[in-house]
Amino acid sequence: MDILSCVSAVLAIVVLIVGTILKGANPMALLSPAAFVIVIIGTTSSVMMQMPMKSFIHGFKLGKWIFKPPRQNGPELIAKIVEWSNAARKQGLLALEASVETETDHFIKKGLQMLVDGAEPEVIRGTLEVDLSVSEHHDLAGAKVFEAFGIYAPTLGIIGAVMGLMAVMANLADPTKLGHGIAAAFVATIYGIGSANMFFLPMAAKLKSVIGDQTRVREMVIEGLIGISQGDNPRNIEVRLQGYLH
Repeated sequence: MDILSCVSAVLAIVVLIVGTILKGANPMALLSPAAFVIVIIGTTSSVMMQMPMKSFIHGFKLGKWIFKPPRQNGPELIAKIVEWSNAARKQGLLALEASVETETDHFIKKGLQMLVDGAEPEVIRGTLEVDLSVSEHHDLAGAKVFEAFGIYAPTLGIIGAVMGLMAVMANLADPTKLGHGIAAAFVATIYGIGSANMFFLPMAAKLKSVIGDQTRVREMVIEGLIGISQGDNPRNIEVRLQGYLH
């Protein structure tokens, strides 16, 4: 669980509520069905127009990574690779068959299987790099869903404010409705700018960071498997892979 992301989400909500109170307004004024429909639903429709269905759905699936990113234990993975390297040097590549059966990570499992099958190092590297590139591109497309929300939300917020002011202008003959109408109009702006800068854009940036970390770990795996395939000394493989942890 990413504690920082959880604290950030709670703090963002607290800031909005406490800030509203400190400004002398009623926090309940932030609850506006009209603003929600215009900004949130409107932004969603814009993002759906921009993104392919596959990327749109994948983006929401990746949303859980913001609060619970994939476990990336670099030192533990290096230890496993060194263990595989020792086994391969002592007993041959076929000794890794048992590891193929127990490995749960699809990417690592594919690389190990290629090792056992006796694939050439350049073939292993080329195949795994293609898989890595495609996976990274797909995940980044998912992260861009939240980035798109952050881009469109402020504009929809302004549209909501303008629509609210139009309603106010239509009631100029009744001064008692002006104050409430103007306040309600600007709630849409808060929804748009607040959601973009406190949620959507930071969420997109966090996802890109998580994807980058995952890519770096997989690059480390490729390097380790190539070292095993070439028969490199396990100690040399370990030292080389340590560089990815910095």
